[in-house]
Amino acid sequence: MRCEQLFEGKYGREPEEISFAPYRICPIGAHVDHNLGKVTGFAIDRGIHIAYSIKKNGVVEMTSLQFPKRAQWHIREIGEKTGDWADYLRGATWALSKKHVLSYGVCGVIEGSLPIGGLSSSAAVILAFLSALCKVNKIELTAQELINIAFDAEKNYVGVSVGTLDQSCEVLGKKDHLLYLDCKDNSSELVPTNPVMKPYKFAVFFSGLERSLVGSRYNMRVDELRAGAYALQALAGMEYGKFYQTSARDVAWDVYQTYKDRLPVPWMRRCEHWYTEFQRVEEAVEAWKRGDLEEYGRLSFESGWSSIHNWESGAPEQIRLYEIMRETDGIYGGRFAGAGFKGCCIALVDPEKIDAIKASVTSAYLKAYPKMESKYSFHVCESADGVKA
Repeated sequence: MRCEQLFEGKYGREPEEISFAPYRICPIGAHVDHNLGKVTGFAIDRGIHIAYSIKKNGVVEMTSLQFPKRAQWHIREIGEKTGDWADYLRGATWALSKKHVLSYGVCGVIEGSLPIGGLSSSAAVILAFLSALCKVNKIELTAQELINIAFDAEKNYVGVSVGTLDQSCEVLGKKDHLLYLDCKDNSSELVPTNPVMKPYKFAVFFSGLERSLVGSRYNMRVDELRAGAYALQALAGMEYGKFYQTSARDVAWDVYQTYKDRLPVPWMRRCEHWYTEFQRVEEAVEAWKRGDLEEYGRLSFESGWSSIHNWESGAPEQIRLYEIMRETDGIYGGRFAGAGFKGCCIALVDPEKIDAIKASVTSAYLKAYPKMESKYSFHVCESADGVKA
C-alpha cells in the first residue's frame, strides 16, 4: 500500500500498525437514519487504511494521500474545526477524549482505496483513526461504543446531521450478510445470503464529481423532513417538544396520510420519501431472506427514484448514471450512494456480465459527459467484515 511507503519515506522506519475501516453501501434505506428509520447495508472490501505509529508526546500528526497539507494537534489541545479534511480526525479525538483519558498521540498516513463521494469515506476515516488512537492508548471499545463515538464526532464536532447508518454498516457488517438496522433502538440483524439467491457483486460507478456533506444541501433536507414531522404533530393535535428532538418515526403513517396535503410541498416530499423508504426496507429484507435478488434490486431502483423526485437530491451527472443503470442488462438494482450530492452510484450486478456492464455504462455516461473521461471510474467490490472494535 502507498500509505506504508509514504510513512517509511517520511519517518525513516516502518509503521508499527495499519488500521482499516471498510466503506459501506446502502442499496435501500437512504435518507432515513437521521429520523430513526430502518436501513439495509453492507460493508465492502474497499476502505480507508492508516499506516501509523505511536507518539508518546501526545501529538497527532496525520498526512493524507487524497488531500494536501499535514494536520497536527495535541490530544489535549484539539481546538476548533478548521474546515479541512482533518476535522473528521479532530472530531474523533474530541469524541473519544470525552469518554476516555488519552495519553498518547499517533503519526500516520491515510489512504483511501476508492474515489471520495458516496461510500461514507468520512465515517470510515473516523473509524480507522479511532482504531489507531484506541490501540496506542490501550482502550477497548464495544462495537456500539465505537459506533456512538464516531457518530458523535461527525454530527457534533464536524456538524453534519448524520444518523448511524454509516458507522453501523462499517462496524457491524459481515461478509455475505445483509445488515438490517433499526435506528430507533440500534437493534440489528445480520441476514445471510440465501443459498438459492443468484450470484451478485457490487459495482461502483464514480461520476467524477467529489462532494462534501458539510457544504451540500444535506443538512437542509434533514431539516425539511424534521419540519414536516413537527408540523404533522401539531396538525394532528399530538404532544411535541423541541424541534431538534422531533423525528418522523414519532409520527404514524396514517397521521401522515391524513395531513400530508396541508404541508408545504418540499416538506411533504421529504416525508413521502421517508415513509415509503421505511416500507421499502421492510419489503427488501423479506425479499433478501427468501433469496429474491430481483425484488431486492427492484426496490433499490425505487429507492433511487424517490431520492431524485421526493428527496430531490442528485447532481445531473448522478441522475444520468442512475438512468443508464436502469437500462443496462445484468444490473439487478441500484441507486445513488450516500446523500446523493455528486459522488457515485452503486449497483448489484450479475458477476458474469461485469465486463459488458462496464463497457455499456461507461460508453453511455461518457457520451453524455465527455469531460468526465479522466475522472469517471468503475469498480467491482464484494461484501466484507466491519472494522474491529
